Amino acid sequence: MGNGWPGNGSSVTLYPMKDLSALTDEQLFKRFHRGDAQAFETLYTRYRKSLYIYLLRSSPGPAEAEDLYQETWSRIIRSPTPAGDGPFKALIFRIARNLQIDGYRRRTLHLVSDNENTTEPESLDPDPEDRSIIDDCGELLKTELGQLPEEQREAFLLKEETGLTLEQIAEMINVGRETIKSRLRYALKRLRRALEDCL
Repeated sequence: MGNGWPGNGSSVTLYPMKDLSALTDEQLFKRFHRGDAQAFETLYTRYRKSLYIYLLRSSPGPAEAEDLYQETWSRIIRSPTPAGDGPFKALIFRIARNLQIDGYRRRTLHLVSDNENTTEPESLDPDPEDRSIIDDCGELLKTELGQLPEEQREAFLLKEETGLTLEQIAEMINVGRETIKSRLRYALKRLRRALEDCL
């Protein structure tokens, strides 16, 4: 995952970074469309980890997740409207989800664990016994997520990995809010039962 991204073709204006951190996603996106490269860098920093983990968990493997990750940001850069259809967070995860559907509609998804370089390395490693328990629970979670019905798995990942509200998820998937709540309830019930020893 690189740090630099090209602009949208307009001239670039640099603003002090300290002035950007308090801006909303939508304000940053509009500034990027006016040529502010630092505004895009701020957006990229805010979403690079959550977007990548979401794609990694719902893709066949790291290579596919990386391709989808790069393409999602490319679509954001080329987007002609600065988040005109709603919050930027909903926009970026909707693009990612649509790319997944387009590319992987007929493939079985094999979820991966967080162990594949998705987080910053910890300063202290657990002892071997704790590491074994963590690995076992991670594998169990991966297995159980993979066995959830697709609609429940999608609702769970969108809620847990993206930070979207139930209303935003429902709008993205084009179902009612209560439907999303129901899918989440069944998914959580199954996961909690399966992971009881890990909780």
